Amino acid sequence: MRIVVTGAAGFLGSHLCDKLTGEGHEVVGIDNFITGDPANLSHLPTNQFSFLEHDVTRFIPVDGPVDFVLHFASPASPVDYLELPIQTLKVGSLGTHNALGLAKSKDSGFMLASTSEVYGDPLINPQPESYWGNVNPIGPRGVYDEAKRFAEAMTMAYHRYHSVDTRIVRIFNTYGPRMRLHDGRVVPNFINQALKNDPLTVYGDGRQTRSFCYVSDLVEGIYLLMLSGEHEPVNVGNPAEMTVLEFAEAILKLTSSRSAIVHKDLPVDDPQVRRPDITKAKALLNWGPKVPLEEGLHSTIDYFRATADASVQR
Repeated sequence: MRIVVTGAAGFLGSHLCDKLTGEGHEVVGIDNFITGDPANLSHLPTNQFSFLEHDVTRFIPVDGPVDFVLHFASPASPVDYLELPIQTLKVGSLGTHNALGLAKSKDSGFMLASTSEVYGDPLINPQPESYWGNVNPIGPRGVYDEAKRFAEAMTMAYHRYHSVDTRIVRIFNTYGPRMRLHDGRVVPNFINQALKNDPLTVYGDGRQTRSFCYVSDLVEGIYLLMLSGEHEPVNVGNPAEMTVLEFAEAILKLTSSRSAIVHKDLPVDDPQVRRPDITKAKALLNWGPKVPLEEGLHSTIDYFRATADASVQR
């Protein structure tokens, strides 16, 4: 297939390009590098991968046939979307509209990278796809949450009204190599602080929970969903739940860090629980996470250590 990936230079987008080219597909990557990194794409085979530097909030010009459009463009960490609120809203609305328009014009399939943040601060745990969420639309996180909720609504509208062959993947906390050192999310924060022996910053009492899926597992789930015929949202993530404090202690152990743990005020609307119900993914895709947390963290820590060393040498 010939597949367009928006947000190709980002953490998830670049790993997805690896998977697609590895499966023999031709990929057209699109990114404007607002949060992506060209280095994430430099290793891809030039006979299978081409790149267009472009802002998807404007009309997306892609020549030739397209079999699938995977819309992964968006700031995705709280640091990013709090600093870039308007851009986050625009890529979720205008960008999704343009990506769906491309899919419609090419008579191609379409996948939206949605998020567990559509569930907000959930009142049920774990979160199944049938849960409508508990989101503050005017809070500081609302620019991301509501952009994704709007994007889901538009995707389903294009499916129902224009018969576009759509997919929606709701992505839960994912980690692995190519995350940015100063991404602002809990995995890079803790690893970066631990490697420097700086205090690990835990917000609130640390009893809020998260579940962490290694990037190779997530990308496999996304690929299987692309090949399926499912149009409604599917959770992809790891249902193994742990507290933020337990996660901090795991990072300290794996890095042999001398860091202490310090507590700061909990950010506004920070979810107290986050755990996917993956019953649908198991039944529909025969998918489940395989990489143990310790194994995935070792790979991620090695990457962060090498990245930090390279930065010092420069």
